[in-house]
Amino acid sequence: MNQAIHFKTSMFDVSKEKENPINPIHGLSLLEWLRKKLEGKIEITEPEAEDWGWYSELEYEGGNYLIGACAFFEKGDDPTLEIEWVFQVHKYRSLKEKLLGKNKMTTSDSCFQFFKGLLDQELESKRWRLPEPLTRQSNSFRPLASTGRPCQGAVYCWR
Repeated sequence: MNQAIHFKTSMFDVSKEKENPINPIHGLSLLEWLRKKLEGKIEITEPEAEDWGWYSELEYEGGNYLIGACAFFEKGDDPTLEIEWVFQVHKYRSLKEKLLGKNKMTTSDSCFQFFKGLLDQELESKRWRLPEPLTRQSNSFRPLASTGRPCQGAVYCWR
Protein backbone atom coordinates (compact mmCIF):
# COMPACT_ATOMS: atom_id res chain seq x y z
CA MET A 1 0.00 0.00 0.00
CA ASN A 2 1.40 3.40 -0.91
CA GLN A 3 0.88 6.85 0.51
CA ALA A 4 0.49 9.85 -1.77
CA ILE A 5 0.92 13.60 -1.50
CA HIS A 6 -0.70 15.98 -4.00
CA PHE A 7 0.56 19.54 -4.51
CA LYS A 8 0.87 22.26 -7.14
CA THR A 9 4.01 24.01 -8.33
CA SER A 10 5.47 25.76 -11.34
CA MET A 11 9.01 24.87 -10.22
CA PHE A 12 9.56 22.24 -12.92
CA ASP A 13 9.30 22.63 -16.69
CA VAL A 14 7.89 19.24 -17.61
CA SER A 15 7.95 20.11 -21.32
CA LYS A 16 11.75 19.60 -21.15
CA GLU A 17 11.55 16.11 -19.65
CA LYS A 18 12.54 13.14 -21.75
CA GLU A 19 9.55 11.25 -23.06
CA ASN A 20 8.07 8.43 -21.03
CA PRO A 21 8.29 5.50 -23.50
CA ILE A 22 5.40 3.60 -21.87
CA ASN A 23 2.77 6.29 -21.47
CA PRO A 24 2.90 10.05 -22.14
CA ILE A 25 2.88 11.00 -18.43
CA HIS A 26 5.35 13.48 -16.94
CA GLY A 27 6.98 13.40 -13.51
CA LEU A 28 10.66 12.77 -14.15
CA SER A 29 11.80 16.26 -13.11
CA LEU A 30 10.56 15.90 -9.52
CA LEU A 31 12.51 12.66 -9.03
CA GLU A 32 15.63 14.16 -10.62
CA TRP A 33 15.32 17.18 -8.31
CA LEU A 34 15.02 14.87 -5.27
CA ARG A 35 18.09 12.86 -6.36
CA LYS A 36 20.14 16.04 -6.66
CA LYS A 37 18.83 17.56 -3.42
CA LEU A 38 19.53 14.37 -1.44
CA GLU A 39 22.84 13.48 -3.09
CA GLY A 40 25.28 12.24 -0.47
CA LYS A 41 22.46 11.69 2.05
CA ILE A 42 20.20 9.09 0.44
CA GLU A 43 21.04 7.06 -2.63
CA ILE A 44 18.07 7.16 -5.01
CA THR A 45 18.16 5.13 -8.20
CA GLU A 46 17.92 6.72 -11.62
CA PRO A 47 14.23 7.32 -12.42
CA GLU A 48 12.52 4.75 -14.63
CA ALA A 49 9.31 5.06 -16.63
CA GLU A 50 6.12 3.33 -15.58
CA ASP A 51 2.64 3.42 -17.09
CA TRP A 52 1.45 5.83 -14.33
CA GLY A 53 4.52 8.14 -14.38
CA TRP A 54 8.08 7.75 -13.10
CA TYR A 55 9.66 5.93 -10.16
CA SER A 56 12.94 5.48 -8.31
CA GLU A 57 13.96 3.14 -5.53
CA LEU A 58 15.88 3.74 -2.33
CA GLU A 59 16.79 2.30 1.03
CA TYR A 60 15.76 4.29 4.08
CA GLU A 61 16.48 3.22 7.66
CA GLY A 62 16.86 -0.42 6.62
CA GLY A 63 13.67 -0.55 4.54
CA ASN A 64 13.35 -0.65 0.76
CA TYR A 65 11.03 1.83 -0.90
CA LEU A 66 9.73 2.97 -4.25
CA ILE A 67 9.00 6.65 -4.73
CA GLY A 68 6.91 7.75 -7.68
CA ALA A 69 5.85 10.96 -9.34
CA CYS A 70 3.44 12.06 -12.00
CA ALA A 71 2.45 15.51 -13.22
CA PHE A 72 -0.90 16.34 -14.78
CA PHE A 73 0.27 18.09 -17.91
CA GLU A 74 -0.98 17.58 -21.44
CA LYS A 75 0.32 18.69 -24.81
CA GLY A 76 -0.73 22.29 -25.34
CA ASP A 77 -0.73 23.19 -21.62
CA ASP A 78 1.48 26.10 -20.56
CA PRO A 79 4.53 24.60 -18.75
CA THR A 80 5.18 27.89 -16.90
CA LEU A 81 1.88 27.66 -14.98
CA GLU A 82 1.32 25.62 -11.83
CA ILE A 83 0.93 21.92 -12.48
CA GLU A 84 -0.65 19.39 -10.14
CA TRP A 85 1.74 16.69 -8.96
CA VAL A 86 1.34 13.38 -7.17
CA PHE A 87 4.27 12.05 -5.15
CA GLN A 88 3.91 8.57 -3.70
CA VAL A 89 5.91 6.40 -1.32
CA HIS A 90 5.56 2.62 -1.39
CA LYS A 91 7.26 0.26 1.08
CA TYR A 92 8.43 -3.12 -0.19
CA ARG A 93 7.49 -5.98 2.14
CA SER A 94 8.34 -9.65 2.15
CA LEU A 95 5.71 -12.26 1.38
CA LYS A 96 5.76 -13.28 5.05
CA GLU A 97 5.17 -9.66 6.14
CA LYS A 98 2.27 -9.39 3.72
CA LEU A 99 0.70 -12.69 4.81
CA LEU A 100 1.03 -11.78 8.49
CA GLY A 101 -0.04 -8.18 7.98
CA LYS A 102 3.26 -6.87 9.35
CA ASN A 103 5.31 -3.75 8.54
CA LYS A 104 2.47 -2.04 6.67
CA MET A 105 2.99 1.32 4.99
CA THR A 106 1.26 4.10 6.92
CA THR A 107 1.44 7.87 7.07
CA SER A 108 3.56 7.51 10.21
CA ASP A 109 6.23 5.54 8.31
CA SER A 110 9.62 7.25 8.76
CA CYS A 111 10.37 7.35 5.01
CA PHE A 112 6.99 8.88 4.22
CA GLN A 113 7.45 11.42 7.01
CA PHE A 114 10.94 12.27 5.72
CA PHE A 115 9.67 13.08 2.22
CA LYS A 116 6.57 14.82 3.55
CA GLY A 117 8.86 17.02 5.68
CA LEU A 118 11.07 17.75 2.68
CA LEU A 119 8.06 18.74 0.57
CA ASP A 120 6.68 20.82 3.47
CA GLN A 121 9.97 22.77 3.54
CA GLU A 122 9.48 23.65 -0.12
CA LEU A 123 5.91 24.68 0.59
CA GLU A 124 7.09 26.97 3.37
CA SER A 125 9.60 28.56 0.99
CA LYS A 126 6.64 29.45 -1.28
CA ARG A 127 8.03 27.46 -4.21
CA TRP A 128 5.03 25.16 -4.01
CA ARG A 129 1.54 25.72 -2.70
CA LEU A 130 -1.29 24.00 -0.96
CA PRO A 131 -4.47 25.64 -2.22
CA GLU A 132 -6.65 24.28 0.60
CA PRO A 133 -6.08 22.77 4.06
CA LEU A 134 -4.76 19.25 4.42
CA THR A 135 -7.46 16.60 4.13
CA ARG A 136 -7.27 12.89 4.81
CA GLN A 137 -8.70 10.56 2.22
CA SER A 138 -8.29 6.88 1.39
CA ASN A 139 -4.81 5.42 1.09
CA SER A 140 -4.22 4.10 -2.41
CA PHE A 141 -2.67 5.85 -5.38
CA ARG A 142 -4.79 6.44 -8.46
CA PRO A 143 -3.51 9.12 -10.85
CA LEU A 144 -5.78 11.66 -12.49
CA ALA A 145 -5.33 9.92 -15.84
CA SER A 146 -7.13 6.83 -14.57
CA THR A 147 -9.79 8.38 -12.31
CA GLY A 148 -10.51 11.72 -13.95
CA ARG A 149 -10.50 13.33 -10.51
CA PRO A 150 -7.50 15.10 -8.92
CA CYS A 151 -6.57 13.83 -5.45
CA GLN A 152 -8.81 10.77 -5.74
CA GLY A 153 -7.29 8.12 -3.52
CA ALA A 154 -4.73 10.43 -1.89
CA VAL A 155 -3.70 10.23 1.74
CA TYR A 156 -2.66 13.86 1.78
CA CYS A 157 -4.24 16.12 -0.74
CA TRP A 158 -3.97 19.85 -1.04
CA ARG A 159 -6.64 20.91 -3.57
